[in-house]
Amino acid sequence: MPSITFSELNELSRPDFTRLVGPVFEQSPWVAEATWAKRPFAGLEALHSSLCETVRSAGEARQLQLIQAHPDLVGRAARAGTLTVASTREQASAGLDRLSAEDIAQFQQNNAAYREKFGFPFIICARLNKKDAILAAFPERLRHSRAEEIQTALAEIARIARLRLEDLVSERGKAG
Repeated sequence: MPSITFSELNELSRPDFTRLVGPVFEQSPWVAEATWAKRPFAGLEALHSSLCETVRSAGEARQLQLIQAHPDLVGRAARAGTLTVASTREQASAGLDRLSAEDIAQFQQNNAAYREKFGFPFIICARLNKKDAILAAFPERLRHSRAEEIQTALAEIARIARLRLEDLVSERGKAG
């Protein structure tokens, strides 16, 4: 793919910007589309900050839609091979594609308990964690209130988005 500078990124039409930056937030191109009007972006930090501000100001209903757009770790979509390319790569980086049957059962049990309590999937930046750390986070986070966990999930989504943006920039060229 041809590289793109931040100058070129800032010149993209709303549809092109949304197509390029939209996948940074799992199945939620609305974040990029709404952020487009905040151009120009001086660089990665400014772009990430603007995208996260769009999420923060979106209201709880839209934030919950964003959280719901994320797949369960080691969930049905992962086992069926229907995750996005980014999610597949991220879960693999944490070793979640090489689990024993016992590990898979433990993830399924934890995912079910988490969804039962909060009504949305457990979100953690898999690229910054490995299997044991992720499994250890479940019981800790199950002690949170729903409001605390919404904020935790949004913070994890921001981490995921930052790493995806770094990938996008490195694949498409640094700011010029």
